[in-house]
Amino acid sequence: MHVILLERIAKLGQMGDVVRVKDGFARNFLLPRGKALRANESNKKHFETQRAQLEARNLELKTEAQAVADKLDGKTFIIIRQAGETGQLYGSVSTRDIAEAITAGGFSANRNQVVLSTPIKTLGLHNLPVQMHAEVTAKVTINVARSAEEAERQAKGEELTTREETSMDDLGLEIGAALAETGGSLGDR
Repeated sequence: MHVILLERIAKLGQMGDVVRVKDGFARNFLLPRGKALRANESNKKHFETQRAQLEARNLELKTEAQAVADKLDGKTFIIIRQAGETGQLYGSVSTRDIAEAITAGGFSANRNQVVLSTPIKTLGLHNLPVQMHAEVTAKVTINVARSAEEAERQAKGEELTTREETSMDDLGLEIGAALAETGGSLGDR
């Protein structure tokens, strides 16, 4: 299906471009959300008459998004989750969780704006882009921790998920020292 784009869409085109897209993408995403019009003669004429208004609205939205992105850029948001000793989360942190943390931090963001290729499944600091507008992106840091104190320690650069590995030799020395203190031997039992 051929459509006229009413705004810039990543990997597709700029405002006013007539592009060919799959029918389902047009029917289920572009047309219902007002991002495109079917490319027929009446819609082309309508678009040309509305072009100046659409460009002005797009510029206004971009300016607003840039102002918010400037304030949001570089901010850190803390998300508290339960995790095992190795730092593996029992669940995961999704775009919805991140959007809720950003909103709780005083900014307006929805889950569609958070760019996350795979869910976060480990403790630590994670840098993510937030798409405020088709042409404006802000970078935020998500601090996933077990508690607020742990989040503060992670923010200072402390690594909390490393464990000291005990080798079999170390274990043998510890058992031998414990037996020597008690005066026993392994054969006494």
